[in-house]
Amino acid sequence: MRIKQYQVDAFANRVFEGNPAAICPLDAWLPDEWLQAIAEENNPACPVLAMMRPLG
Repeated sequence: MRIKQYQVDAFANRVFEGNPAAICPLDAWLPDEWLQAIAEENNPACPVLAMMRPLG
């Protein structure tokens, strides 16, 4: 399975400042083991995993 990942600088007005965050848009929730592996791979200070839904 391929999962897109984006690296963003959260809480920053310029690049390379703020807190780095890894964003993985998901169509469906993944098993806990996969979510844990994604968090460990990116080594964030405070991991957050969320699923996007269309508005409306």
